[in-house]
Amino acid sequence: MFTESERKKILKIKTDAPSPAAIVKPFYDRVKDKDPVTKMQFVDLNAWMVGDILLKADKMSMANSLELRVPFLDKEVMALAQRIPLKYRVNKENTKYAMRKAALRRMPEKWAGKKKLGFPVPTRVWLKEDKYYNIVKEKFTGEVAEKFFHTERLVKLLDDHKNGKADNSRRIWTVYTFLVWYDQFFNDEQLQSYMEKSDAKTA
Repeated sequence: MFTESERKKILKIKTDAPSPAAIVKPFYDRVKDKDPVTKMQFVDLNAWMVGDILLKADKMSMANSLELRVPFLDKEVMALAQRIPLKYRVNKENTKYAMRKAALRRMPEKWAGKKKLGFPVPTRVWLKEDKYYNIVKEKFTGEVAEKFFHTERLVKLLDDHKNGKADNSRRIWTVYTFLVWYDQFFNDEQLQSYMEKSDAKTA
């Protein structure tokens, strides 16, 4: 979510975390002779899809006793997809061009041509509302945040987003979820409360 220079400005502590470019370089190296779109798709398949969205989908479905299937990742489908020329994958008209054309055989134009939409949570909108802005600001100026971050910079991210100067929603959410996670598992007060509840149940 943050560039290396942004990371240095926002963190109080030093980190030896690799740069995003270093992480994806091995994937780019494997397709260095391909066009830019193919390169990006290859990185998405091997980094973002495997380490992010498929992982989340698996966890969420299993947590609710559901068995998830991903038919477009079938080996035969993928083998065919890899042979589709660039002009039929993405063009100025739209994305997933070949798939949309194929879909027209079975469904109305309205459905086949519908804009791509994932499963977004409207944090961008929520963070502009006073209720959620205040919840996040309390975390951003709290004791845990003071340990790791220059909190005035966190608040600026939040204020700039609320005032429409920038869309910082994903950056804000990343820091906020870290703070909630840390508070849950490393905050002494939280741990003490958890231990007391566990002891009470055992008794």
